[in-house]
Amino acid sequence: MEFNLRALAGWVYQLPATALALGRMTVTKAALQGLQTEVDLTDSELYRKGFPHEVFATLRREKPVSWQAFPDGFAGNHDEGFWVLSRHDDIQAANRDSELFSALDGPTVSHQPEMSGTMLVSMDGRDHVRQRRLISAGFTPRMIGRLEEQVRGWAVSIVEHALELGTCDFVSDIAYPLPMHMIADIVGIPVEDREWLFALTTEFLQAAGQDRGRSAEEHLGTQVEMFEYAHRLGDQKRANPQDDVWTILSTVEVESDDGERASLSEIELDLFFLLLTVAGSETTRNALSTGLMALLEHPDQVEVLRKEPDAMRGAVEEILRWSSPVCYFARRATRDTEIRGVPIAAGEQISMWYPSANRDEAVFDDPFQFDIRRTPNPHVTFGGGGPHFCLGASLARREITTLLEELLARTTNIEITGPPAYSLLSIYNPIVLAVRELPVRLS
Repeated sequence: MEFNLRALAGWVYQLPATALALGRMTVTKAALQGLQTEVDLTDSELYRKGFPHEVFATLRREKPVSWQAFPDGFAGNHDEGFWVLSRHDDIQAANRDSELFSALDGPTVSHQPEMSGTMLVSMDGRDHVRQRRLISAGFTPRMIGRLEEQVRGWAVSIVEHALELGTCDFVSDIAYPLPMHMIADIVGIPVEDREWLFALTTEFLQAAGQDRGRSAEEHLGTQVEMFEYAHRLGDQKRANPQDDVWTILSTVEVESDDGERASLSEIELDLFFLLLTVAGSETTRNALSTGLMALLEHPDQVEVLRKEPDAMRGAVEEILRWSSPVCYFARRATRDTEIRGVPIAAGEQISMWYPSANRDEAVFDDPFQFDIRRTPNPHVTFGGGGPHFCLGASLARREITTLLEELLARTTNIEITGPPAYSLLSIYNPIVLAVRELPVRLS
């Protein structure tokens, strides 16, 4: 069990380890081609005030396929470096081609061979199709309808509570509770366990930040506690089935393409719990927090949303483009190939930087302008299509839509009262940075 936990920690929040040079690529080769990045993308301080869009604007213009070497002595198990894709069409094409660019090593630029095939985000081919089909089987039309009702109920109660407070932290008091309660509803977590589990998840997420100073063992201990809870919950669902998604996932079988019956193993279910809890909560709260900041910088667009409810759909898509809460995913080339004439050798890692794709001047008119009426809006926030398209995309859209609807319907004034604070999560976490605090006043 602990082996799997350490493997999971490798992509969620990398634990310090001895650096390992694998020799798949040499910096000299890239340097001779003039393809190395001039800014160190592995330096967490680069993200202190948010995503460095100006750096990636330069990369798109001058080096759309560039090489990032790991600095000497950089902690963790990693290659010598990785390729950086910054243009929309390259990222979308790579994301959709799982035969050429494999996810088996996980979505992070760390080298984690033990991750291979353990989770949805580190699977390809038949195994990936099997697990994705099994997980999708839990979300029946009746369950989806119930979740949509629950989203509305939680959004109302969260906004009403924030109004009672008057001044609050938008991240912890509004943006975070909604996805966590929805995950708890999906999993069927008893109400009496939620405060404890939410606190534990918050501790896990924040402890991984570069500014938190917790040891790797303390961090792993928190993760073990979450994992053990997931395991107990799965056992309870199998022994005493409930009318919830998690019971279905614990017991469902589907037929694979070769006619065999398949089900989720206990370890797969436990790992999916951690993936759902961590990734599902962090990304939605970042989108909501960043989206609120963008909206309040454009009060005219807030008024449009108050007067024209139908404009919300476009606003949500623009918030998703603007926030791009997952900074990158990594893949490994399965054979020698080229991108824009740059040779990529078999075994080398590429990284697909979604915030950069979502600001690509070749795809979006005036990409640095926040515009809720933007159309078309072919953002790649959920991966841009392909077999690894985000399973939670529909739920995330519903959560953002419903919370903003209730927030705007129940307030006349929303004011940001201080600068946002960010958690720096390291290059080994594909989220890279997260909005930690956003003080607001509601009336």
